[in-house]
Amino acid sequence: MIVGRVTSDDVPVITLVVAGQTWAVIIDMGFNGDLELPVVLRAFLNARFAGRVRSLLAAGQSIVEDRYLVDFPFDGQTVVAVATFVPGDEILIGTNLLRAYRLEINFVARTVLLERVEAAGADAAAGE
Repeated sequence: MIVGRVTSDDVPVITLVVAGQTWAVIIDMGFNGDLELPVVLRAFLNARFAGRVRSLLAAGQSIVEDRYLVDFPFDGQTVVAVATFVPGDEILIGTNLLRAYRLEINFVARTVLLERVEAAGADAAAGE
């Protein structure tokens, strides 16, 4: 289980240690990929070029960017995730990385909860 908070700007964040540094990580529900990472982290995550991808951003803007497979520390384990690298100092987690989790954002209490869901429970919930 990962516990986070809702910032004063109403942004859901969790805290992760990546490359020996503590990061406030934004949970971006409008991003259906895995990760968007600061370019300074590329050397620390065993980044392997995986091709180019076209991404559709807000207001219909389309960009083409390099994507990488990375070894990312998440919820007590290292997961292989698809990431893009951008200038800046924010980490964004998208919905694809959270596909095995239940996400609860309570804006009134200012809390965020990520809880891993067992595969059997996910299959039952999907009606399989």
